[in-house]
Amino acid sequence: MKAPIYLVLATLFWSGNFVVGQAAVASMTPLELTFWRWTLAAVPLLLLAHFFEKPDWRAVLRRWPVLLLLSVLGMSAYTMLLYGALGYTSAMNASLITAANPAIIVVMAIVLLGEKTTRLGWLGIGLGLLGVLLVLTRGELQRVFSLSINTGELMMIGAIVVWGLYTIIGRRLDVPATAATAVQVVIATVTLAPFALAMHVQFPDTPAEGWSLAYIALFPSLGAFLFWNLALKTTPSGTAGNYLNLMVVFTAIITVALGTPLTPAQMAGGLMVIGGVLLTGIKGRPRPAAPVALRAAPGPGR
Repeated sequence: MKAPIYLVLATLFWSGNFVVGQAAVASMTPLELTFWRWTLAAVPLLLLAHFFEKPDWRAVLRRWPVLLLLSVLGMSAYTMLLYGALGYTSAMNASLITAANPAIIVVMAIVLLGEKTTRLGWLGIGLGLLGVLLVLTRGELQRVFSLSINTGELMMIGAIVVWGLYTIIGRRLDVPATAATAVQVVIATVTLAPFALAMHVQFPDTPAEGWSLAYIALFPSLGAFLFWNLALKTTPSGTAGNYLNLMVVFTAIITVALGTPLTPAQMAGGLMVIGGVLLTGIKGRPRPAAPVALRAAPGPGR
């Protein structure tokens, strides 16, 4: 029962990242947000891994090529694409595009890992996606076809493709979850540092920027990545990906907390999303794939 709780908490923290990130990009660049996010998270993650997992750091570092690839994909590319997109499109539109992620992850898992899903699994994904659309279109599903694809939305499409690759590759990494996440964050900090210096990136100097960065560093960076990676130790990629639909529901809840009332369509859509997640996660669990050559044990995901 721990894995579903971890996945729910991770999606809750990432939902806040949409809202806070959209506010932050009004005064900070995607590079600034990404660099400071991982710089602030690096040391706490290393300490957490060292004292709680007590990993063999030499064995972890021997997997540096895969960790480097995961860091470039999940820590740098995905994060910068996300913040870049939020400068052009709304948090809700970004959430709508993110709803396509579970289907992409399922397809990638089938093609790359040989995983299979049941009819109930596909039904859960479809129900969850329909609920997402209902939430974001206020009950008028035909509005989906009128959405224009601007620069931000194209960047979000690129982001979810990158996220899918990250999840699939990370599932095959036999490294403790927190240690893998910490090393990826350190790699991201180091690789982004030259770009930050060249662009004269400075630490935020206003209270609003400081609080935004504090939230981003603590919850989406530390908490969410840790919970996601722990869950993927025992959860198939496609099933975990379906939980990302909850991000739209949580984004709607955060919006209500900020003063916007929740409509009946949003409430109905939210229930459909939750039902889809439960249907896929409990009854539609994909069957294990047959062993393949060079297949590693399941590991961290994002």
